[in-house]
Amino acid sequence: MTTTVPSRVDAAPRAPRSVASPRRIVSQVYANGVLAIVALCFLLPLAWVLLASVDAHAGFETQLPKTFTLSNFSAVLKPDLTLVPLWNSLLLSTGAAVVTVVVAVLAAYPLSRYQARYNKPYLYTILFGTCLPITAIMVPVYSLFVQVNLLDSMAGVIFFMAATSLPMAIWMTKNFMDSVPISLEEAAWIDGASAMSALGRVVVPLMRPGLSVVFIFVFIQAWGNFFVPFILLLDPAKQPAAVSIYSFFGQYGAIAYGQLAAFSILYSVPVIVLYVLVSRGIGGSFAMTGAMKG
Repeated sequence: MTTTVPSRVDAAPRAPRSVASPRRIVSQVYANGVLAIVALCFLLPLAWVLLASVDAHAGFETQLPKTFTLSNFSAVLKPDLTLVPLWNSLLLSTGAAVVTVVVAVLAAYPLSRYQARYNKPYLYTILFGTCLPITAIMVPVYSLFVQVNLLDSMAGVIFFMAATSLPMAIWMTKNFMDSVPISLEEAAWIDGASAMSALGRVVVPLMRPGLSVVFIFVFIQAWGNFFVPFILLLDPAKQPAAVSIYSFFGQYGAIAYGQLAAFSILYSVPVIVLYVLVSRGIGGSFAMTGAMKG
């Protein structure tokens, strides 16, 4: 007795692959070309800094070092040339960032939680403050610092740099604060907490990722600020690294390219370390925020 084997059912036909149109291919090639050009604009200066810092005969051209040396780093690792200016930059940037974040939180809280007629005009006035160039107000600021005896004062420069960063910081902080549910504050109020206590114990912990962004934004802005310390700080011992970099530009166009590149690498290390540390904190804060909201 023979058994009939059922025929194998053919699989369903696959949908044909979509073929990219020539116009789409051209647009992709154009976009990749533009991105490659932008990447080269950033990579070429970075390559020059890395190569020139270990080149005994560094010039303004990007080339492989003929003589590998670390003498450029040893030449700039001096207290008066690098260490003290970097410490001054750290004091100015950290102080300005801390003051800005604290004041921005206190200013953004009523703008985010209370509806008033002056909220929008106040925000637009703050936005106008971001449009003022710092060079246009330095003459009256210098006169003011002379009158109040704050010239050549680190504290005065910290507060002024914080004030120049406040407009954008308030806008950013308000947007981050708007994302925190007000029901959490209401629950704290029911438990007897005051408005400031709820702000410090409920709102601020949930805003740590946003406040970290504001802190980094202000810190980097103050770290690279050259004009304000150059005008308001007269003592060379108080100058930050952004100003002391002028010491590598000699007279008659003579520039120590290798030492300048080595100093640039050392100058960028604190910012990179801060970014790495804060990035890890932001990840943990996002996880905690999700858990508290859930």
